[in-house]
Order: sequence, then structure tokens, then C-alpha cells
Amino acid sequence: MAIIGTRHRPHRGATRRRQPPRRRQGGFDRWLDRAVDIAVITALAVGGVALILHLLL
Repeated sequence: MAIIGTRHRPHRGATRRRQPPRRRQGGFDRWLDRAVDIAVITALAVGGVALILHLLL
């Protein structure tokens, strides 16, 4: 008696494609990411202080 599913069947449906290798980020990309992070944090801090001052005064 054969066990169901032991035979190898060819896969049907969408073919998986290999993903291209990821490039390492260069120094400029890291510097730009850090600058954007600092700008966003600064904008949030300034906006928060402005909101608090507006509500208190």
C-alpha cells in the first residue's frame, strides 16, 4: 500500500524568481539617512514645543 504524497510532482503555478543581490549602502547613503533622521526628530521636537507653548499661553 503506497502512502499518499510520496511521489514527486512537478510544481505548478507561478515560477519563483531569484531576487537580485542587495547592494551595500555606501557612506553617502548612511550619511543622508542620518541627516534625515536628525531633521525629522528636530521638526517633531520643535512642533511639540510650539504646541505646548500655544496651549499654555
